Formats: sequence, C-alpha cells, structure tokens
Amino acid sequence: MVIITGEMIKKLRNDRGISQQDLAEAVGISQAHVAKIENEKVNPTLSTVNKIMSVLEKSEGIKCSQIMTRDIVSIESSARISEAIDLMKSFEISQIPVIEKGICLGCITEKTIIDNMDKNLNRMRVKDLMEKSCPIVSSDENIEMIKSILKYTQAVLVSENKKIVGILTKSDLLDIMD
Repeated sequence: MVIITGEMIKKLRNDRGISQQDLAEAVGISQAHVAKIENEKVNPTLSTVNKIMSVLEKSEGIKCSQIMTRDIVSIESSARISEAIDLMKSFEISQIPVIEKGICLGCITEKTIIDNMDKNLNRMRVKDLMEKSCPIVSSDENIEMIKSILKYTQAVLVSENKKIVGILTKSDLLDIMD
C-alpha cells in the first residue's frame, strides 16, 4: 500500500505544471485546502485524495505496462533464506517479492538479510524476515507517478485484475532514458 503524503501530492502537481488553484478547481475544493494538504496541516478525506490523484494521474505518457519487467523473480514464504540469497545472486537483484497464488505477501531484501546476519540464517525461512510488500500499482499507471513512489521504496509491483504481473525498479526507469 502506498501512503499518499502532502509532499508527494505537491511533487506530482509541480511535475505536471499544475497550479494549486487549477488542482483545487478540478477536484472541487479551495486552493487554501490544497495548500493545507500539501503542507500536511490537514488530513484530507479518502475521497478527496482519490480525486486529487485522479487529476494528477491523467497526464499522458509512458505506462507501467510498457516498461515493467514481466518475468518476476519471486519466492514463497516457506522457502529458506538461503534460497532467497541464491536467487538474489543469480539474478543480480536486491529484493524479491514474496508471492503466492498471484498475491504479494511481502518482500525480502538484501538489506534485511544483511541486518540479520548475526542470526542463524540457514535455519530461517523467508516468512521469518520478510517485510511489508512493495507498493502495488495498476499496469496502466503513468510512470510519472512511479518516479515519485520510487523515491521512497526499492521497487513497485504492477498488477492487472488483482494479480501481480510485473515489477518496476529505478533501473527500469534508467533503461528508457536516451
């Protein structure tokens, strides 16, 4: 789950060149309310956040489905940590989503494994160390939104019809740069 902060809303709005006044008019709230949301002086309702994000996401551009990695390296929660380490080494990746039946249960990262090296990792399972899931977005999400999210997380999972179908990392964004 992605937590939408006032800072994130402000960044997205600025990235799209939309004024507070224009955003306020599109959403049906006052410019002052937009300013308070961005400065985190008020907690907006979920419906207001959804309206704001809908306006900010309407910009045209590259969609996640166009650049995501479809062949996801994943692991089950019952797997041994050593299996996760082997996968990370083999595929030269720093995190692996924990996916079972198309549903993401969490994520295991190099950082978490390294932070727990003092424990007997040979006896541990992925479920013992896995963290919360990476944020999950729709495959038709614009990559402008993903750029903002990747400032706060290592990867973004991509879904279609409630199933995980891809993953996006910072290196995927670098791949599209000329």
